[in-house]
This record gives sequence, structure tokens and C-alpha cells, in this order.
Amino acid sequence: MSVYAPDLQSGSRPSSKRGRRSSPWTWRWGDRLVLACAWTAGLGLCLISAAIVIYMGYRGIEYLSPSLLVTRPAISTSQAQTGGILDPLIGTALLTVIGIVLAFPLAVVSAIWISEYGQGGRARQSLARIVESSIEIVAGTPDIVLALFGVAIFQLGILAPLSFRAEGGGVYGRSFIAAGAMMSLIALPPLFVATRDGLRAVPTHMREAAFALGKTRIATIRRVLLPSVRSNIATGVTLGVSRIIGDTAIVVLLLGKTLHIETQGSVPAVGLLRGTGSTLTSYVYDNSPAGEGAAPQKAYAAAFVLLVFVLALNLLVDRIGRSRAQATGMSLAEGIV
Repeated sequence: MSVYAPDLQSGSRPSSKRGRRSSPWTWRWGDRLVLACAWTAGLGLCLISAAIVIYMGYRGIEYLSPSLLVTRPAISTSQAQTGGILDPLIGTALLTVIGIVLAFPLAVVSAIWISEYGQGGRARQSLARIVESSIEIVAGTPDIVLALFGVAIFQLGILAPLSFRAEGGGVYGRSFIAAGAMMSLIALPPLFVATRDGLRAVPTHMREAAFALGKTRIATIRRVLLPSVRSNIATGVTLGVSRIIGDTAIVVLLLGKTLHIETQGSVPAVGLLRGTGSTLTSYVYDNSPAGEGAAPQKAYAAAFVLLVFVLALNLLVDRIGRSRAQATGMSLAEGIV
């Protein structure tokens, strides 16, 4: 039996050219090309992201002023007389609250049922697959399709009290309630996936320990599992909020194209929810050079405010993931959409 030994006279080290620490210059040309493409793609994405942030930051800060945030928009052919973005800011906040309030219980309860009760017999497993497939379909449906579906639903006579009604009695199907209901559909998938994956990542011995102490399954979910996945739920909520504040199609079709918030009825809170208005995305669209407005500079300012919100949410998601990893020793659950 022969034993391989390096050639000491030539000083060659064949093993140094292999393995994880090998130099890319010793690789085959095909592997070098793949590595170069990977670096090019990564650096290209970084440059594109930096260009968006720098350009929108430069144009937004140039036209952003404190008065723009506290004055209502106005219709005028002169940009100096078009007012501010107060109503779109209020509309964005109101729509976000409605969407999250509707999506949160549906997503969390569905994730709990899938993870803790959907693993039984064949009927439960089939129903669990149907529920997960339905949520995936909702996640993959274009926002404009959801908006059209919402218009068709809220124009029905039975839902007329929830939407804007014309003086002649016609139902437009537009209101903060209608738009918020459809927004909850685009916020539901990331919240559901984050909660479901967090529950599945909880070690089995935590459930068994709770059962050994005499806790029921529902008590174990409330007292043990849900506190363990609070960071996952917070991450899902944050991702859902980012999707809501960045949507335009649902706003245009279900909230109307008016820049002002217009209430419906005499009851203040109910009239506001049944009324129409605008958000930052619709304001940017209307006042951009491609829209019908006459305030492109203020559109840049509103876009900068929206970009700041999105960046802040992304930083919050990253902070939540890092804090969870430090506290539990596990990385944030994958598969969030």
C-alpha cells in the first residue's frame, strides 16, 4: 500500500489549492465567472438602493418644510398654494390601523390553529393545507385585483352602511373601512407566516413541560407559546404595516382620488371611517409629473416622508430579529413574505 506524500524537494502543496481557504485564482474559469457575477449582482443592488435613498433624500429634503406636515392640501394651479400633506398623513395612519386591527386576529389565530391543532387526523391536515394554500393565494394576488374585488363587495346593498353613499342613494363602495378591509388581506400573509414559523420553532419540550405541570393546551398557548413568539408577531406586524403604507391600487379604487378627508354622516368617528380621503402614496401619484396635480416638488417631499417610514420599519424588523437571536440563540424564522 502506497502512502501519498508531498514532494518536499519541489515544495509543492497540493492541499493548499483545495478547500474553503483556496484562492479564487486557482479555481476553474467557470467558477471564477460565477463568483464575479455574484459580486457584480450584489454590488449592483447596493448601488441601486443607495441611488434611490440618496436621490429621494436630496429631492425630498430640498422641498420638505414643517408647514408642509401641518397644512391640508388644496387644489390650485400654483404649487405655492396647494397646501401640505396633513390629510394624506392622517389617511395613511388611519388606513394602517384599520388594516392591522383586522389582519392581526385572523393571522395569529390561523397560525395557532395550523401549528397546534392542524396536525391531527387526515381531515385536520387537509383543512390545514387548504387554509395555508388560501393564504398563499391571497399573498400572490395582485393588489389591483383585490381592489376590484373590494369594490364589487362593498357596492352590495347589505354593506352600504360601511361605505360612501351618494345623495341619490347610490353606493360607491369607497370608504376607509372598505380600503382597510382589503389592506388587511395584504398584511395578513406576512403576519401569518411569521407567527406560524415562530410557533413551529418553539422546542417541543416546552409544550411537554407545560402539560406535565397540568396546563391545558389553550393555557399552554396563552402562557407559554405566545410569549415565546412575541418578536415574530411584532416582525409580522411591522412587515404588514410596510405593505399597507406602500400600496396605491387599493387606495385609488377604494378610498377615492380626493386629497381631502371627507366624512360621511354626522357621527364623528363613524363618519370618518365611512368617508373617503387619500394617503401618502395616492398624494405622490396625483402630484407627480405623471399625475394630474400641480405640485411635483411636494410630491418629492411626500415620497421622502414615505421612504423614511419604510426605512424605519425595515430597521425595526432588523432590530427585532437581532434581539430575538440574542435572547433565544435562534435566528428569526425564515419564510416571511
